[in-house]
Amino acid sequence: MRHADEPAARHRATLDLGPLAEPVRRSMNGEHAGDAGTMLPPLVDHHVHLMITGIHALADSALAGAVDLGAPLDLLTERRSHDGLPHVEFAGTFLTAPGGYPVGRPWAAPGCAREVPAATGDGRGSLPGPAETAVSEQQAFGASLIKVALDAAAGPVFDRSTLDAVVAAAHGRGLPVVAHVEGDGMTRLAIEAGVDALAHTPFTERVDDDLVARAAVDGQRWISTLFVAGHGEPTPERDLAIDNLRRFRAAGGRVLYGTDLGNGDQPLGVNPAEVGLLTEAGLGASHVLAAICDPWPLDERDDAVATFVPGPPPTTLDGLPDWLASACLVPAEELEAL
Repeated sequence: MRHADEPAARHRATLDLGPLAEPVRRSMNGEHAGDAGTMLPPLVDHHVHLMITGIHALADSALAGAVDLGAPLDLLTERRSHDGLPHVEFAGTFLTAPGGYPVGRPWAAPGCAREVPAATGDGRGSLPGPAETAVSEQQAFGASLIKVALDAAAGPVFDRSTLDAVVAAAHGRGLPVVAHVEGDGMTRLAIEAGVDALAHTPFTERVDDDLVARAAVDGQRWISTLFVAGHGEPTPERDLAIDNLRRFRAAGGRVLYGTDLGNGDQPLGVNPAEVGLLTEAGLGASHVLAAICDPWPLDERDDAVATFVPGPPPTTLDGLPDWLASACLVPAEELEAL
């Protein structure tokens, strides 16, 4: 089932981009004076790994924001010493069970995983437990969200009591929790534990309709990362992810654009293939823009910068990926409403 606005969008003369898009021209005082186009809010990739790409890899891209979902803590310290865009929110290290994902993976930089022992419930009173200590450590280094690894295919995962302790410690500090879920039952574990977001649309299991609906009602976000489920090729994993995301969106779930940048060969900036797969999963143009312009985990956007897409907007949904990939980042003051 496709989103209701998609069939019509493919056949009418203009594509409804929704309330986030505004016709503008560039100021006569700036570069490319007088160029007409479309203004969008700042673009955000909600799943990147700067430990793989390098901390300055996105400096010249159209992205105003990025969410780094797993890096050594010294990278957070290094990044804080540099100004400029994109603004990056960090999860800090992967919190994982002893021996769990991504420990031992060849791509995992030293120090990017923090193994957290199981919660013991030994009644130590006010002393912080392992989960609370791990969470407070991430926050002390500047993390604004917490990442947990739940990959049953790659090794041990947190039991429910330990995951509950991590989620409670994070929420007690005002930090959302995002989970990498992979393997049977891992999506259910994350949803039932109150995890706020999934780092990937589930791609190793079909999430049943009732659980999809529960995730949507609970306000969980799913970060798309559809491209890396097949790296441009049709695969069973990609088909599962598209089906899961289509049903999650139809249930009213909140989708966030994310690419897992650093995982395979991808463009530095907007990945048009990811945008195309979002439309294949049933998102209309306005919902794609909402997914890529969402400031999460922040509550508000940076209104000092804007996205400018030159030229006329696309007339079909098929034209949306390349149009969006042609965007650039400009000071908001350089754009004048038409």
